[in-house]
Amino acid sequence: MKTLIYNIGMLAGIHPVETRRLQGGELGEMGVIDDAWLLIDDDRIASFGKMKDLDKLVLGEDTAIDAEGGAVLPCWCDPHTHLVYPGSREGEFVDKIRGLSYAEIARRGGGILNSADRLHAMSEDELFSDTMQRLEELIATGTGCVEIKSGYGLNTADELKMLRVVKRLQQSSPLKIVSTFLGAHAVGRNYAGRQSDYVALVIDEMIPAVAKEGLADYVDVFCDDGFFTPEETERILQTGASHGMRPKIHACELASSGGVRVGVEHQALSIDHLENASDEDLQMLAGTGTMPTLLPGTSFFLNMPYAKGRHMIDSGLGIALASDCNPGSTPSSDMKFVVSLACIKMRLTPVEAINAATLNAAYAMGVEKDYGSITVGKKANLQILHPIPSLDYIPYAYTRRLVKRMVLEGRMV
Repeated sequence: MKTLIYNIGMLAGIHPVETRRLQGGELGEMGVIDDAWLLIDDDRIASFGKMKDLDKLVLGEDTAIDAEGGAVLPCWCDPHTHLVYPGSREGEFVDKIRGLSYAEIARRGGGILNSADRLHAMSEDELFSDTMQRLEELIATGTGCVEIKSGYGLNTADELKMLRVVKRLQQSSPLKIVSTFLGAHAVGRNYAGRQSDYVALVIDEMIPAVAKEGLADYVDVFCDDGFFTPEETERILQTGASHGMRPKIHACELASSGGVRVGVEHQALSIDHLENASDEDLQMLAGTGTMPTLLPGTSFFLNMPYAKGRHMIDSGLGIALASDCNPGSTPSSDMKFVVSLACIKMRLTPVEAINAATLNAAYAMGVEKDYGSITVGKKANLQILHPIPSLDYIPYAYTRRLVKRMVLEGRMV
């Protein structure tokens, strides 16, 4: 089936087919066509151009959608979320207001362990139903690709339960979803004071079990102050890679943790957070295939430093943006707000932020060949917006809902 979208006020996010990611000054570049049309053939972008050049015969296609002057962009890609979780943690939100730090809440048994306790008591069906609602909210704000991590199980059975939910979501949702095993998110409560035993559990039992069921594309570790050491992280990443899971890594959220070195040495697809990365950490990323993935929503909600997005781009690095949606430190999946925060707090230009949340974010998920840009041959994952005066208006109007319609895998949703 073919679908024509016409009367597009602005078609933006156009990149050549050979462009897999953008680095340094490239992030400030983006193809834009005013007064445009776009043709979808089945689930892929077939062609596009200016309305004045549209062959009138094309108007007889199977489906025609009048964009009514609205902008069309690639959907947001969100390469770092924890969407499968058991309810909210607003009590910890109040604790933060009263002055407790993220680390202090974790030491008191809150944070990740709080969610692990609650997840243990929930059924797979309950988790699936709750997460499907979150996915619907996520789609409504323009996201079409998302990565979902485990990490609230912290024992083999519950980690598998989470990843089975992700697999069901992949089969049931129109979104493109990739899965990440994050058993090393924290030390399970039953292993308090026995971190080395818990690391052995992750390596010897969890990873083989996840691989046996084919439940994860990636393996991740929270390598940071008070969590997992670089040496432990290295062992976990090596084991995951030996079972077909490419490394990703949480690093330098709380301190310069040594995680960047480990991630780069093990060719991690992305290193995420980096709020407290040192200049030496950032220099290690130069010339590598690893994508620094920044999470400004986390800094906003926790009132902590923002990663040095402007400095990274000016130094020639590429960056991706992600929501980090989770119940404790970032209870929001709104990537448009993430783009606004990147502009306001990290000093990215609107075009840089949009590129970081589309093509570079797709790269950080390993799906850039099919998603993240307006490119002939890529999947038709598009957000059709209400008319806007310019691309700059997207982050400027930071609370306004701009999405009018969504196209996922070539179909209206």
